[in-house]
Amino acid sequence: MADTDNAYLDLYITGLRNAHAVEKQALSIMTPQVERLENYPEVEARLRAHIDETHGQIARLEEVLAGFETSHSALKDMALSMSGGMAAITHSIAGDEILKNSFANYAFEHFEIAAYSSLLTLADDFGFAGGTALRQSLGEEQAMAEWIEQSLPQVTRRYAELYANEGQLAAKV
Repeated sequence: MADTDNAYLDLYITGLRNAHAVEKQALSIMTPQVERLENYPEVEARLRAHIDETHGQIARLEEVLAGFETSHSALKDMALSMSGGMAAITHSIAGDEILKNSFANYAFEHFEIAAYSSLLTLADDFGFAGGTALRQSLGEEQAMAEWIEQSLPQVTRRYAELYANEGQLAAKV
């Protein structure tokens, strides 16, 4: 394999490890949210479903990495999980937590979409294994982003209703 081929493979493997860490970060963001969503059962149900999807995405990334006789980066996983946990804590003290979480989740889904799209470009252009798994994960992220976008008006209206009737603290989640 030429040096440039090795460089492309190294880039791909680094991207796979980064995607794995990002999925771990996603879990650290979503998991605390579902425990606090008593006023938004539809959001709780969709987040729980996406948490399950995320576990599948992590498993698929681990399978692709194993095919290259390597694994995820525990250090990257830990660092991004910690930052995700901090974001969840920061939003939990906000009076409009559900809105902030919705905005952040929407942005995060698009970050993941971009990451998977980039990985698919490398897989397709250089014939690397994993394209099918990455396409499945990309589809799941796109579906979640679309769901958040479509549900945002309903979530906003529900929050506004609770805020108007019960005050900021009662409307939190």
